[in-house]
Amino acid sequence: MSFNIALSGLNASQKDLDTTANNIANVNTYGFKESRAEFADVYSTSVFSNAKTKVGEGVTTSDIAQQFNQGSFLFTNNSLDMAVDGEGFFATSANPDDLNVNLTRAGAWKLDDNNFVVNSNGEFLRVFPVNPDGTVSSVALASTQPLEIPTSAGEPTQTALVDISVNLPSGAVPPDDGAGLPVPFDFTDPSSYNASTSVTTYDSLGQSYVMTTYYRKENLSPAPSDPNKWEVFYTVSDGTDTRPVSVDDLATGGSQGDVAFTDPNTGRAIFGHSIIFNTDGSLNSINGGNDVVTEELGVGGAGVNMGGADETQQITVNQNDPTQYASAFEVKSLSQDGITVGRLTGIDIGTNGLVQATYSNGFTEPLGKIALITVANSQGLAQIGNTSWQTTQGSGDPLAGEPDSGSYGKIRSGTIEQSNVNLTTELVDLITAQRNFQANSRALEVNNTITQNILQIR
Repeated sequence: MSFNIALSGLNASQKDLDTTANNIANVNTYGFKESRAEFADVYSTSVFSNAKTKVGEGVTTSDIAQQFNQGSFLFTNNSLDMAVDGEGFFATSANPDDLNVNLTRAGAWKLDDNNFVVNSNGEFLRVFPVNPDGTVSSVALASTQPLEIPTSAGEPTQTALVDISVNLPSGAVPPDDGAGLPVPFDFTDPSSYNASTSVTTYDSLGQSYVMTTYYRKENLSPAPSDPNKWEVFYTVSDGTDTRPVSVDDLATGGSQGDVAFTDPNTGRAIFGHSIIFNTDGSLNSINGGNDVVTEELGVGGAGVNMGGADETQQITVNQNDPTQYASAFEVKSLSQDGITVGRLTGIDIGTNGLVQATYSNGFTEPLGKIALITVANSQGLAQIGNTSWQTTQGSGDPLAGEPDSGSYGKIRSGTIEQSNVNLTTELVDLITAQRNFQANSRALEVNNTITQNILQIR
């Protein structure tokens, strides 16, 4: 019996050494969780044994329990590196359509040849699909999908609306020839207008054009002019050719501009529109109360070279609450709703797990929200290697949720969770396990000596 007791002690000491050695070996493994060998004594009895004099039968390993306390953070320059600051686990799958997920705390992610975010084992990071505003419709594990980083911002969108807000100086002098006589508007002659501003617009193929807005104070000399009235005209340039564009939507049931000039190059009447202010500098009317919509930009209208894009493109111009104050010309806001095709310039991951792609065209696109998993009993998870776990009956079912909610934890982008192994503690445990092994070896040796002595009795 004593041989078996000492042998069980040797086995337990060896298991302790193995566990400690494994912890030390993984001290630099990202997301690794240290294990602890837990032992229990072996004791058997029956109704015929005397419990007062019964000796135990040794020791057994009851559990190799992993410790899921938080590891320290390593800060990196890779935005795809992520750490969970909390109890949650990343969800991964071996295949894009596989819903049998593994759990991991290792957050060193990279792109594969198809631009999916994967770990070093090629497993796909699972995320919740999001709406255009970044919200999640469903947090069910079955709704997750692999995270894919697109290389372009998708299809271009042609400009349909330009929004401009300006202040026009009340003290501006109407353009004249130097003798007080009015000069006709000519977009090639800066002296024929008071101010201008430009914005880049896009056609249906994503090609860019420069749309310029010209402002000139009305001059009806020698007839009286309205000091609070301005004339506004537009041109569109493809980089080599600049074409004046009429405010003219009659073909589709709209209106025509209420001011005009003659294009000196073509002799064509080009319509603009008026802006009239009140005496306090606030807006009175624009284009007589009608919408400002350009004619078709292609050959059927302004004659801009569209390069195969939609020739019928029209642009609505919103002169957004212009003012006429006694200050310099100022562009308060200027925007348009077109988008060209862009290239990926960066990935941003928030603490709430929202993954957003930023493109060279200024477009920002939400790609998904990191799915985090928790279980009722993390120590019931089954290790499967590669710093991953699977759920078992002992761990409970996986519960999916969004980061930065409940106990799931926050996402730390540009950060990796390191192993939670304390090397100093493990080295001390290693010495302790070694001493335990030596002590049990000594017990086995003593038992052997006693047995040998008994066998030599004559």
